[in-house]
Amino acid sequence: MHRTIATFMVAASLASAAEAQTSPPPGLPAATTSSQATPAFSLDAALGAAGMPSASRTTATDTTTGGAASGPGGSTQSALPSIGAATANVAAATAARRVAGLRPNPELQTQVENIGGSGAYRGVRSSETTVGVALPLELGGKRPARVALATARLTRAQIQAEIARADLRLRVTQLYIEAAAAERRSEVLGEQAGIANNALRIARERVQAGDVGPIEMQRAEVLRINAQIAADSATRQAQAARANLETLLNAAVTGPLDRAWFERIDGYGPQRPVEIEGTLALVAAQADVRTADAQVRVARSLRVPDLTVSAFARRLAATNDTAAVVGLSIPLPFFNNGSAFVAQSQAEQTQAQALRSLAIVDTRQQIASAQTEVANAAATARAAGGPGLAAAQEAARIARIGWTQGKFDQIALLDAERTLSQTRQTYVDALAAYHDAQARLDRLTTPAPTISGDER
Repeated sequence: MHRTIATFMVAASLASAAEAQTSPPPGLPAATTSSQATPAFSLDAALGAAGMPSASRTTATDTTTGGAASGPGGSTQSALPSIGAATANVAAATAARRVAGLRPNPELQTQVENIGGSGAYRGVRSSETTVGVALPLELGGKRPARVALATARLTRAQIQAEIARADLRLRVTQLYIEAAAAERRSEVLGEQAGIANNALRIARERVQAGDVGPIEMQRAEVLRINAQIAADSATRQAQAARANLETLLNAAVTGPLDRAWFERIDGYGPQRPVEIEGTLALVAAQADVRTADAQVRVARSLRVPDLTVSAFARRLAATNDTAAVVGLSIPLPFFNNGSAFVAQSQAEQTQAQALRSLAIVDTRQQIASAQTEVANAAATARAAGGPGLAAAQEAARIARIGWTQGKFDQIALLDAERTLSQTRQTYVDALAAYHDAQARLDRLTTPAPTISGDER
């Protein structure tokens, strides 16, 4: 009689617990009351802390970049090494362009001749003092070629600054995904630890009632220990992931992460062709080609010798007369006529063109792979979080009640609990893989901005 009463009480307890556990719509553990009351720390908030715009995906290409990299959250960006380095690189390229447009400085020259000699040239009685100015004249279009090269390098630096921002956005997003996934795994394994504790309590009561042997209590104890170890490990991993995100943002991450965003899977149909001509990777490769072209132009202009024109006034101390002296100098390119530099620049030009072709192939392959990963992860998440998770939850619920009533053995219960835990973790992993693949796809298809720096 006592055994029957105990069995019905345990069954009722497990049935109510199972009903509460299966109530959340997607099947993951429900958020706690305190976490529901605290506003979620969203991905947009994380990107804002890093000085990035909203995480909403856009396809506009009207972003402009000036001579120096700047953007929202300037004080935050200055604290981020990647953005700070890109900003400094643009500032250096801007200064280099101003330097490239400067003309050669004239030279002031002074000479005193016929002094300190012997005879009539003793002392300074027969000295000749010459004072004048020498002006170098650049020929062959050196200055325009130099300015064109500096402009191409400035454009490349501005594009690199946008690449640094896109890479930072990807890194922040991936760390956020990692932290959100670790938080969900911690919740799943924490609930499994609670279920294992409850199973141990029931096993102990059944052993005391004489319904089962002590071996079932030992199995339940092993299950509880393993579940608690896994839950503690998941908690530490969640804490580490959140700490990594805080380290990158250099700001505190308060409150729970955005659960609704993490569990949302956008609709995804057939793969759409992506136009790669305006992506950052290809625009950067094209900028490298333009830089190499400008370098060839500079090398060819250097083959033309420059002239130096000079005008002097000479005073003859012996007669106290003054005479004008005009000079013209031109280097003789006997040993270095610039052909080697032209050959080097042309080889670098060929290399840049080949790398551009390679960038086209690589970008297309990476986009296709990312699109496939997004579709596969979305399908896995829908299956694991929908029918698969519902079936695993129902099987675990039935196994718990059946084991309590003595209809199932403990092996069936353990197998059902293990299947439920694996299904939940598969769902979390699929969600993390989906968001990671989507973030990488967004990075690959990020449109390059319209560069509007100094006048060309």
